[in-house]
Amino acid sequence: MPPVQAILFDLDGCLVDSEPLSLAALAAEIRAAGLAEVTFEDMRDRYLGVSMPLVCEEVSQRLGRPCPPDFRENYVRRLFAAYDETLPRIEDMVEVLDRFQDEGLATCIVSGGGLSRIRHTLDRAGLSARFGPRIYSGEEVPCGKPAPDLVLHAAAELGVEPRSCVVIEDSPHGIVGAIAAGMRAIGFTGGQHLEGIRDQHAKVLRDAGAEFVSEQASELFFAARPFDRAAGQN
Repeated sequence: MPPVQAILFDLDGCLVDSEPLSLAALAAEIRAAGLAEVTFEDMRDRYLGVSMPLVCEEVSQRLGRPCPPDFRENYVRRLFAAYDETLPRIEDMVEVLDRFQDEGLATCIVSGGGLSRIRHTLDRAGLSARFGPRIYSGEEVPCGKPAPDLVLHAAAELGVEPRSCVVIEDSPHGIVGAIAAGMRAIGFTGGQHLEGIRDQHAKVLRDAGAEFVSEQASELFFAARPFDRAAGQN
């Protein structure tokens, strides 16, 4: 295998522990739109890692009519209000990010969220300086996760071959997209939203194609680059 040149990070549930906030805000907005019987578990099973256009499409199908025109705007408003209360970083993963950057690897964000939401999340978590302009949104490409469009777009922007990229994801949709793009994919199960289902979710990520899965961020650092280290590269 070629040496690793770039690490592509999902944001929510990998670098920031925001999935409980995001899923709760989404559930509240879906209930406001007219689907009363939705729960946190329902949101986690259906929409973890899914881009907002796909969420709106499924909600429209379940409603039997189009999503309210202000659905996304209201969801983001709810989410940002929650962020103002708290937005925990996953500090072990931030340390892993810093180690990759210290070694000179390209790093970026690949998230199904909108660009404004990604930027706000990074700002609120104090991570913006680590990425600069290297943030890529599912809304920038024709098809979001689980399609490979987003990670292929990120690789092209970084100027690296897909086969030299490793994607770190907590969602099977992101794992599927990475594999379809010809990239390596490793799964992370350390987020709070996976409390009680870590082993089950780890199997889901492996079944989706993840070559390695762990709830320990430090283990992902070594899993991402075993071939480089064995060959004495970088």
